[in-house]
Amino acid sequence: MIKSPDEVALMAESGRLLASVFTHLDSETLAGRTTMAINDLVEEMIVDRLGARPASKGQYGYGFVLNCSRNEVVCHGVPSTQEVLRDGDIVNLDITLEKNGYIADSSKTYLVGEVAPAARRLVRTTYEAMWKGIQAVRPGARLGDIGHAIERHAKRAGYSIVRDYCGHGIGREMHEEPQILHFGKPGTGLTLKEGMVFTIEPMLNQGRRLVRTQDDGWTVVTLDGKLSAQFEHTVAVTRSGVRVLTLRPEETPPPRT
Repeated sequence: MIKSPDEVALMAESGRLLASVFTHLDSETLAGRTTMAINDLVEEMIVDRLGARPASKGQYGYGFVLNCSRNEVVCHGVPSTQEVLRDGDIVNLDITLEKNGYIADSSKTYLVGEVAPAARRLVRTTYEAMWKGIQAVRPGARLGDIGHAIERHAKRAGYSIVRDYCGHGIGREMHEEPQILHFGKPGTGLTLKEGMVFTIEPMLNQGRRLVRTQDDGWTVVTLDGKLSAQFEHTVAVTRSGVRVLTLRPEETPPPRT
């Protein structure tokens, strides 16, 4: 569970490479592309340009390098040659990358073309909620502090938090201990220690928090058909606070509140 400084440095390099994948995606036009075309673009960049491994491919029998979760899809959306991104969509791209034996995991919800104000607000609030959770990370804090910060921000904005899926420890394996819930009570749960590395990845729904898995065994959608959004970063607990290992160049961490 606890990573050495050398291990954190290797994970930071994986995180830096993964951040560069999102930077490249930011420059691409997503409207009119199939989700499979985006999968293939990301695979080419990770493997051929970065000399790394897409850690999701082959994990639990999954055959692709990313999840494309569009509109009412909460998570684990499977790339398809039939699914075309359209103007007005929101789509979460969840990508993993392994370099030198260590894995980084991150996701971003993209606005495709002209997106309705209500959808924009959901995406913005989800991003803010992730950062509220990140801001709660420091040695001596508790896992419940992270979940409480995220849940409070979401509920104040009128959104629900998906409880069926959570963040996770990460390192040489994709999913390690501990589980990082995106709801909770402050002052409860495991105490954070320097060297812990895990993901924070809240999923916020416009409507109810209930979800269902489609017949493909992967794709998770909102039960009421309303929109869902997600953001994710891999973070490390430092001596004085937190380091975001997958921070993208255009991001400025908000000040602690």
